[in-house]
Amino acid sequence: MKRKIFLRILTGFPIGVTIGYLITIIISLILAEGYYSPCVPSFADAAGSEINAVMIQALLCGVMGGGFGGISLIWEIENWSIVKQTGIYFFAASLLLLPAAYFTHWMEHSVKGFLIYFGIFTLIFAVIWVIQLAIGKRSVNKINSGLNKLK
Repeated sequence: MKRKIFLRILTGFPIGVTIGYLITIIISLILAEGYYSPCVPSFADAAGSEINAVMIQALLCGVMGGGFGGISLIWEIENWSIVKQTGIYFFAASLLLLPAAYFTHWMEHSVKGFLIYFGIFTLIFAVIWVIQLAIGKRSVNKINSGLNKLK
């Protein structure tokens, strides 16, 4: 199990960096009026320079990717209910994302900013969870249908 966790973390790190960069490209396309904006300007100021901010942000994206890879094993614990898996995964994902989002200035540094960011995170989490549940149910129904045909 330790090896599996290590491999998921190791695999998740570059995926996290890649996703982080893709997000900066998408945000730049939408908001930066033809320029590339690799990080939030206030974070670049806080980090001392844009390159420092970008390096820290890339590292944090990698850590989050590795963390998400590691906690994905929660979904493979068969003796836990879906409610327990979801609750623990949501809590762990929140612990990964929210401090990084605060530190990198992805959210406004206020209670309102935190609540808005957390609300968006929760909404995205719920949408993805519902989609994954529907896909899983469809797969189970397809398997059951195939088994019924064999009988």
